[in-house]
Amino acid sequence: MSIDPAISFAGLLVGFTVGLTGMGGGALMTPVLILFFNINPLTAVSSDIVASVIMKPIGGAVHLRRGTVHTGIVKYLVIGSIPSAFLGVLLLQLLGDGAELEARLRTLLGATLLVAATAMTLKTLIQANRPEQSVPVDQVLVRAIPTIVVGVLGGLVVGLTSVGSGSLIIVLLLLLYPRLQTSTLVGTDLVQAVPLVASAAIGHLLFGDFHLGLTTSLLLGCVPGVYAGARLSSRAPSHAIRPVLVAVLVASALKLLGVPTAIAAGTGVGLGLLTTAVTLGALRAARTRSEAAAVAGNSEILSER
Repeated sequence: MSIDPAISFAGLLVGFTVGLTGMGGGALMTPVLILFFNINPLTAVSSDIVASVIMKPIGGAVHLRRGTVHTGIVKYLVIGSIPSAFLGVLLLQLLGDGAELEARLRTLLGATLLVAATAMTLKTLIQANRPEQSVPVDQVLVRAIPTIVVGVLGGLVVGLTSVGSGSLIIVLLLLLYPRLQTSTLVGTDLVQAVPLVASAAIGHLLFGDFHLGLTTSLLLGCVPGVYAGARLSSRAPSHAIRPVLVAVLVASALKLLGVPTAIAAGTGVGLGLLTTAVTLGALRAARTRSEAAAVAGNSEILSER
């Protein structure tokens, strides 16, 4: 087993970003391994997923201790995600082998990253338009069937690509449970991802292309990176970081899809700037609604006097 310091450093940067923003690491780490280190796509997916088995419980344990996890939602998510994540790994066997598998997996990853980038922008819009008043965990009723469907879809995508547990599922949960507190949404997503990723990891250990040295190199960087990023997360404006991530995801996706580097980079930057405009507009609208609600509340108090 050999340790690659360059991959560990990349893991440190990705881990820091994950800790800072709460987004899933697969959307960043897997394309980095493929595009910058020329790692075989299946090896990158398998090794990244196994590394996530170590990473995911760290954040989940924190939220469990704080009580910011809706265990009912977690239960129905994992009913769908555990079998579908394992199924996703098995479906990889249908994509062929050798160069054929590599080409098809790069295409699948590219398409998934474009969806993830879109989901990040939608998340901003959804959060900006959520109801002002959230409700306690025990007052949120679980929508069983839709939640299972979300688990099935998320598990399948993670099993195939390693992307989705932190970038796609949480957006679907925002749509299903608009009154759930943001901290509980994040905690619920982190905890449900633990058995999901474990199922996918078992599949990749059995049928994928797991490399112990690669996974160990990732963990040596990711673990301290996530810790450092999480410590700074409360002081970092996520709306300032999100457009950069969208630009990186889009550029990586297009490069995986075979688009020339200059066009991929230019498109990524352009969409990153567009995301900045959308984010600022959504934040401004949310601030205006909040100020209007405060004025209305003060007017009611004065009228009662």
